[in-house]
Amino acid sequence: MTYHPNYTPPADWLEAITQGGFEALPEIIRLLFNAAMQAERQAYLGTEPYQRSEGRRDQANGFKPKTVKTRVGPVTVDIPQVRQGEFYPQALTRGLRSERALTLALAEMYVQGVSTRRVAKILATLCGTEVSSTQVSRATAELDEALSQWRGRPLGPCPYLILDARYEKVREAGVVRDAAVLIALGVGLDGKRRVLGVSVSLGEHEVHWRRFMQSLIERGLSGVQLITSDAHEGLKAARRAVFGGVPWQRCQFHLQQNAQAYVLKVERKAEVAADIRAIFNAPDRSDAEARLTKTVHKYAQTMPRLAAWLQEAIPDGLSVLALPTAHQRLLRTSNGLERVNQELRRRTRVVGIFPNEAACGRLVTAVLMEMSDDWEAGKAYLTFPST
Repeated sequence: MTYHPNYTPPADWLEAITQGGFEALPEIIRLLFNAAMQAERQAYLGTEPYQRSEGRRDQANGFKPKTVKTRVGPVTVDIPQVRQGEFYPQALTRGLRSERALTLALAEMYVQGVSTRRVAKILATLCGTEVSSTQVSRATAELDEALSQWRGRPLGPCPYLILDARYEKVREAGVVRDAAVLIALGVGLDGKRRVLGVSVSLGEHEVHWRRFMQSLIERGLSGVQLITSDAHEGLKAARRAVFGGVPWQRCQFHLQQNAQAYVLKVERKAEVAADIRAIFNAPDRSDAEARLTKTVHKYAQTMPRLAAWLQEAIPDGLSVLALPTAHQRLLRTSNGLERVNQELRRRTRVVGIFPNEAACGRLVTAVLMEMSDDWEAGKAYLTFPST
């Protein structure tokens, strides 16, 4: 075991990259992880190095080397130790979950004989050239246990619920199909976002949505005051069945996009978009409904299909006006999940076509688990009025 007293990372990371180029990346990653883990240990101990304090929880006890596999190759980091308590830095484990899930997805493709040269090259860096089905099975079982526990963890009161779906390519019985990935994001009473659940299935959409929503209730989800989502196929019927009494906020961004399909003249698209924005930006529900009536009348003669659509669809996008003004902007669309989808796309496009449904669920869950952990450790997304 080695000890590194008064460890301080290099002051200029840019200089290290300039001097070493891409070859310096493993060393930079090592230094970053070491600095983060030592900061985490100091927070755990409750005091600075060599300081005496009544609030000190334990004593530092050197470091233990550990080699982890990353996308830039193996990196040996120094795990901070303590004398008596149970301490293990989360900075290391959280960042590696999704990497392990991605590696396993590629490994499954490899051992099933559907890998490409690109996959084999990535595996040579991440796993080594020899990858057996036994190795993959053992690794997936270990990771799946942790991910399954997270997916089934108890929930509680959550005033706001945001639902969305995306699709990933999955190979089943030699046929490539679209698997629906359902995601539930919630905002709790503490004002923080968290991923409540995720489900991957090749099954029928309404049945999938209904089963997914019911699982949230069974895990203890309660106190939902508003559901924001797009009008996904199967979602509306499932939502009525499971959350029938909860107001629905249809995503205003998608409503704006959908409206353009009814505007045939390009030169009028901006005008229609501005009219719809004016409705959504109304100070209250009654004013919004008055603006909607005026807009429907405006287009009744020149664009009757648009007028009919506005009258039917736009009211679904006004439920958010019943919320506190500070909450409306954050819940009027499902764009709160846009960063989530961007991160998922960044990871899943490396795989391309998943070898099976389980591999897809494993990677998606690992990414969402890490993002949710970051949100809960960070600042509040919104603030509820004090009662």
